[in-house]
Amino acid sequence: MILCAATMVTGDGSTVLHNAALRVEGTRITEVGSAEKLRQAYPADEVIDYGEATILPGLMDMHVHFGYYYSQPDIYEYNDFMIAYYAQEQAKKALELGITTVRDVSSPSGLLQNMRKAAQKGYIEAPRIIHTDTGICMTGGHGHDDGIVEADGEWEIRKEIRKQLRDGADWVKILTSNRESMPEYTQEELNAAVDESHRRHAKVAVHAGLQPAIQMCIDAGFDTIEHGTFLTEDQVKQMAANGQAWVPTITAYTVLYEYCKEQVEKGVDKTNRIAAKAMRDIAFFEPAYWAYRNNFKKFYDTGVTVLAGTDMVLYGAPVLPLARELSLMVEYGITPVQAIATATGNPARVLDLEDTVGTLKAGLEADLMIVQGNAAEDIGALNHIADVYQAGKRVVRRDEA
Repeated sequence: MILCAATMVTGDGSTVLHNAALRVEGTRITEVGSAEKLRQAYPADEVIDYGEATILPGLMDMHVHFGYYYSQPDIYEYNDFMIAYYAQEQAKKALELGITTVRDVSSPSGLLQNMRKAAQKGYIEAPRIIHTDTGICMTGGHGHDDGIVEADGEWEIRKEIRKQLRDGADWVKILTSNRESMPEYTQEELNAAVDESHRRHAKVAVHAGLQPAIQMCIDAGFDTIEHGTFLTEDQVKQMAANGQAWVPTITAYTVLYEYCKEQVEKGVDKTNRIAAKAMRDIAFFEPAYWAYRNNFKKFYDTGVTVLAGTDMVLYGAPVLPLARELSLMVEYGITPVQAIATATGNPARVLDLEDTVGTLKAGLEADLMIVQGNAAEDIGALNHIADVYQAGKRVVRRDEA
């Protein structure tokens, strides 16, 4: 099968091909090149010509919570079965949005492990899943009332990490700050979390948005800093030198800020506990919004690896708004091609999947997204999906998206 389009964005952050095509055989890309040459070389192949469209790698969302049901207004109805159905719906929507790989960074224990098995057996369709188990926080720490496991002290943290890796987690997730400046874990506890994860050949992510927790996490050596809302330029340079990646989740804070502004004008929906909490936190969300807007381009230019993630858990908010995350990055100063790399080639490297997915080149899995228009020039094209392929199989068709 040969797929042709006017534009191809390969996902490496710079390469754009015109009048290009790729050939898919089975689950993999076998050749990438000129549409005319591939047609001539394989005259018997089926050809799908998308015309004035863009072919790009399937997108990768590096911060999702497929099983986060805690903001549902009827939360009392969510038993294990309902949570699984809810997560399955998130997986379906991900594919519809062109997201073919996700990193879930805390859902109910065992949920993502079993979702992945169900997808492998063909019971459900889901993106490629990389996951932590539940996150880990101190007693009473951020997320303790939303399914996060509490663990205190070096050896309790190490034991929980060992348990989670035993049970199939790919990554480890630590949480150490919320809306106040007090760091939740001590430096010794953070160091132990990183040491135990790396000793077991697992990477580890950390929720850290405020000082001094951010600096403590950089010093501890976490592989990805989630949010990093109030990072400084010097800290980002340190992360770049260390090979640590940044997952800013700009959209999550932008939506919360916009939501809070709207609620101020019309009053708080007191039936939604997450919305009510967001209103109490408006003093945090407004400066967070401006921190991303004012600093993103400057931080990106340090060379730090930026990864796109959505972290959208507010009830009624857009589901997995990865296209908006990339659009905000472009609005804040980088190019569409660079933004696309934060959701393709960059995460593939951090997930150690660069030999499997993330870019368009021979030998990789044919995880593909085709959008109408020229995504290399207009990031808004990502909102106009034609087809989505996962491992060479078309999982979303233009009449279904």
